[in-house]
Amino acid sequence: RLVFEAMTSRPLEAGIHTSMQRGESYGDYLRLDRVLAAQEPRSTAHDEMLFIIQHQTSELWMKLMIHELDFAVSLVKEDRLSESFKVLARVAHVQRTLFDQWGVLETMTPSEYMRFRDALGRSSGFQSYQYRAIEFAPAAEQVALGNKDRAMLAPHALDVQVHADLERRLAAPSIYDEFLAFLARKGHAIPTECLTRDFSKPYRANPAVTDVFKSIYDAPEANWEAYDMCEKLVDIEERFQLWRFRHMTTVKRIIGFAPGTGGSSGVGFLKQALEVSFFPELWDVRTRLVPGASAASRRNEA
Repeated sequence: RLVFEAMTSRPLEAGIHTSMQRGESYGDYLRLDRVLAAQEPRSTAHDEMLFIIQHQTSELWMKLMIHELDFAVSLVKEDRLSESFKVLARVAHVQRTLFDQWGVLETMTPSEYMRFRDALGRSSGFQSYQYRAIEFAPAAEQVALGNKDRAMLAPHALDVQVHADLERRLAAPSIYDEFLAFLARKGHAIPTECLTRDFSKPYRANPAVTDVFKSIYDAPEANWEAYDMCEKLVDIEERFQLWRFRHMTTVKRIIGFAPGTGGSSGVGFLKQALEVSFFPELWDVRTRLVPGASAASRRNEA
């Protein structure tokens, strides 16, 4: 009979480094002196630490998401569409992490939140410039998802550098715009007005773009790279909307229908965001697909 004896200690291996020079350690590399000193509660409420860490870690994950979306946009611009898929897969994992984080905040009850809510003053997650960057641009010359609105720059007017960065991003093409340009370069009939529009304005759905997507979905084998990108963009928007929904329900769970600290109507304001679509034709095309279209396309090609 096998008997397993649990270890109650583990000897330190001889080769492990224990004598470190300044700048060589794990803490030095990660700048933990800065990271762990960045939590400064403004009240004595126990749960304010949770609230601060929840939002700080969300901002760190959003920083990575911006970094990856920036890279993905550059790959699409260079017609390296398949290479962008690996990058977008990482974005997907970041989005799942951001979604799951709401579960930690939901352990805080309304009574616990009310003990420090006044300490927030007029601050609100609506003022997150990284969230705004994800909606319209992850880099100085590129944009992410394309939800453009110049009015969203106003909360950042006092930070000259951030305001200028968002201004540049507002005027640049989104990943959707770059994908449409990619399709045009590959011979698809993307309307000229979609390619030369004022990118600082919100995108408007165009039936001719839906026609292009229908041709791609009707013959996925002949357009596999574009077809795959279509689904990846839908994945991104779906996860973003799920994140927004979880945010809304978390807020409703904690403050009900009270106004937000940033001056918004709270849950009502967050609910409006669920109606905004980044890639409208990719949703519209689903209504136009008919059974057997892909099979018929394969027979015609044969």
